[in-house]
Amino acid sequence: MRVLVGGGTGFVGTALTQLLKARGHEVTLVSRQPRPGRITWDELARSGLPSCDVAVNLAGENILNPLRRWNEAFQKDVLSSRLETTQMLAKAITKAPQPPKAWILVTGVAYYRPSLTAEYDEDSPGGDFDFFSNLVTKWEAAARLPGDSTRQVVVRSGVVLGRGGGAIGHMLLPFRLGLGGPIGSGNQFFPWIHIQDLAGILTHALEVNHVEGILNGVAPASTTTNAEFAQALGTALGRPAFIPLPATVVRAVFGRERAIMLLEGQKVVPRRTLATGYQYSFPELGAALKEIVA
Repeated sequence: MRVLVGGGTGFVGTALTQLLKARGHEVTLVSRQPRPGRITWDELARSGLPSCDVAVNLAGENILNPLRRWNEAFQKDVLSSRLETTQMLAKAITKAPQPPKAWILVTGVAYYRPSLTAEYDEDSPGGDFDFFSNLVTKWEAAARLPGDSTRQVVVRSGVVLGRGGGAIGHMLLPFRLGLGGPIGSGNQFFPWIHIQDLAGILTHALEVNHVEGILNGVAPASTTTNAEFAQALGTALGRPAFIPLPATVVRAVFGRERAIMLLEGQKVVPRRTLATGYQYSFPELGAALKEIVA
């Protein structure tokens, strides 16, 4: 199939592109810079959707960029980088003479309210209690297409774990030095997914015609707490992982609102994802981390 991927130059996009090409699909990226095999967002807005069977949007400013202060300007970037690209692709799909068969968006489990007790599947309520949950609601609404000529899928992703980027990229150095440990209390849930499985779920969603609606992009064993994750990462590296990162430091670096993403978490289960027949490559944390740090 011909697959158009918005924001396909990032961590997840690179993994998805590799998997799609390995499976014989043809990939065109939408990015800011023009290059062979890519179109720019300006071209998309001007000339409409290039001929494709599936459109995917992964675009979005990295929320946990520690180099950006959590202020109004950055919040605007976080919102617009997601909403505008999604609206642009949705509009182009609606106007296309031959619309794609499927339209897939990746959002986040921040839709669900952090809790130490609740368990959330794809039908659970959420999306209305803080900046991030409202962001997911607006983001998913921006993707909605009228009619049903195009299959629509939303994957709410957990923390993406993989080699060379994502959450692990920031953690490896302190953990390798034996300075890693839980964040805050460590009791908060840590919904995670291996990057190969996130790319796998997206590929499954675009290849299998009956997949539609919301899918939770988390590992089936993701009822992991932050302390358990720290312990498992320490074990994979053969290092102790007992030094907690105090909540006050996390709030100082990321700002109070953004710190919630690290200090609080939710227990998310991929009930519908499993029901579609997707088979995980890395359902267990230990094996996932071993592969990443190998």
